[in-house]
Amino acid sequence: MGTLVTLHLPPDSPVADLPWIITFGALDDEDWAPLVCGPYERPHALALAQAVVADEDLMAVVEPLLPLAGVAAIRDEIALARAGQDPELDAEDIDADGPRRTSPGRPPTEAEVRAGFERLAAKLTDGG
Repeated sequence: MGTLVTLHLPPDSPVADLPWIITFGALDDEDWAPLVCGPYERPHALALAQAVVADEDLMAVVEPLLPLAGVAAIRDEIALARAGQDPELDAEDIDADGPRRTSPGRPPTEAEVRAGFERLAAKLTDGG
């Protein structure tokens, strides 16, 4: 069984509405480049990651993707990261106990994931 790592968010967190990515990597000394998948809606990312690591010695990190549209915005986020701050998260948003075990339910179907892609694309292009 693998490990799933993600942020613990309060139910009303605006971060939950961002696109989310999954990074899969080895848990042991196996030497291969991590695989990054997404973007997905958060529930889809959690369910897909859980399904993949359920029977394999893999680590899956599920995290929000910041759709930053310019160099200045990216530099600002880098500066915040270097300072150890995230303006969207409070200290209680991050699970201090380490990896969090989740039960996201069944993995989404391919059609559900594709519908999620469409919703994310609409959010990113229309601001909706």
